Amino acid sequence: MSRSGVKERAARGARVPEPDKEKAMATAEILSIDRTTNDRPTNDRPANWGAPDSCMIATEDLWKTYDMGSEQQVHALQGVNLRIRRNEYVAIMGPSGSGKSTLMNLIGCLDSPSKGQYWLNGQLVSELDDDELARIRNKEIGFVFQTFNLLARATSLHNVELPLIYAGIGGMERIERAKAALASVGMESRMSHKPNELSGGQRQRVAIARALVNKPAILLADEPTGNLDSQTGKEIMALFDRLHAEGNTIVLVTHEHDVAEYAHRIIYIKDGVVARDEVKER
Repeated sequence: MSRSGVKERAARGARVPEPDKEKAMATAEILSIDRTTNDRPTNDRPANWGAPDSCMIATEDLWKTYDMGSEQQVHALQGVNLRIRRNEYVAIMGPSGSGKSTLMNLIGCLDSPSKGQYWLNGQLVSELDDDELARIRNKEIGFVFQTFNLLARATSLHNVELPLIYAGIGGMERIERAKAALASVGMESRMSHKPNELSGGQRQRVAIARALVNKPAILLADEPTGNLDSQTGKEIMALFDRLHAEGNTIVLVTHEHDVAEYAHRIIYIKDGVVARDEVKER
């Protein structure tokens, strides 16, 4: 299955197939990771390290290893220790091959670690099976992708309803919640429009409404402005600012420094470890 196909199923909480998933989701990391170990940063725990169940996201000694055959292995993540608290706004940055996309896949429960533990909203999810992970994706994580991943033949309203359908929410409640989510991102006048009748910025707003509709524990955004012009990108990032101010926990994965600057904390990934973790002055 292609990477876009995996993301599309993840957005609606569906089960992600196993075969070749790991290679499809992190090809760039596998092909270009520098295997040198000199001057490699450590994953030491900071002094204010909190208990896993006190944080929204917590990882301990998180590894992801890919078996490339002929007894060759690539360690895309190497013992990552991380804490993200409730209502934080965090950007994860790193060059191609750094491991940031692999980390995003693990945080988003699109993949499972080879070793280590991961807690999401107080629940240990690193040992869950595929069906349980699908439930977590639908209930706890709101995905926002660069390519929007909207159903082409469905209206904005129906696109936003989809996670609620998979969650088993009844018809009337589902419609009201989808309308409220669209209104929260300024799309109440475009509910009956299909994606080809919307601009790029409007499509991304619909995608954000879909991410919000299940009231998830975190919003996980992968290059959310990548397909937008600069002015529309600023409008979308202003929307993320407002959503954070309203109490949402946001994790933003990007390679663009100007986008990462909107976050209140920037975590830099390099060679599969946390190279720097900077909290910005506000």
